[in-house]
Amino acid sequence: MAKSEKPTKKQVLFKRVLLKVSGEAIQGQGSSFSLETVDRIVLEIEQVQKMGVEIGLVIGGGNIVRGEKLAQKGMNRISSDSMGMLATVINGALFESAFALKGVPAILYSAIPAGTVAQGMNPTHIERSLKEKYVVIFSGGTGNPYFTTDSAAALRACEIGAQALLKATKVDGVYDRDPALFPGARFFPTLCYEEVLKKGLKVMDMTAVSMCRENGIPIIVFNLLERGNLIKLISGEKVGTIIKE
Repeated sequence: MAKSEKPTKKQVLFKRVLLKVSGEAIQGQGSSFSLETVDRIVLEIEQVQKMGVEIGLVIGGGNIVRGEKLAQKGMNRISSDSMGMLATVINGALFESAFALKGVPAILYSAIPAGTVAQGMNPTHIERSLKEKYVVIFSGGTGNPYFTTDSAAALRACEIGAQALLKATKVDGVYDRDPALFPGARFFPTLCYEEVLKKGLKVMDMTAVSMCRENGIPIIVFNLLERGNLIKLISGEKVGTIIKE
């Protein structure tokens, strides 16, 4: 009897990526966190990691506090942005613990001093962690006020030499209007950086888009709430909206 063939290994389009997850995406009903959502995201990332992909992860802090909104209400911008950066450290610690529960190696780094909670930003250590197949969690934003976590994600993508920045959202990609409010909103399967900047499409902030354009890093906006989308995207299937030159 002929030996049965071994299953073919799934194709991997990207070897190293930066995944950006908003804080709102993990918000629970009446609470800052939905542990069920966090657990599902961790499982998706674990599956991708097993495919040999090196992953950097940035989580926003909007489920806890949004510095910009506090500033709009009259609070000092530097103080309010510092609160937002601390919120991302809390979310990072949450994910680091969630990965540990699944036996997935992960390490938390912070751009602001975080004592024993997170490692300080060290490019050599970060590169080693990625090559050793740790999920590298970046927190603390850029370490400076006036910058969003989108900008932080673009910055980290550049620093680690990511082949793509994956922006996880609650919708299927980029639309000309909010599809939740306008059923006839137009979906864009592909866009160039210039179109995003000129049309003012609310994909990521303009600083983040410009940074990715200058460094040739494509941005892929996709729905992380749909199971399997991350794996499909990494495998080269058409998922979401791709923004490139």
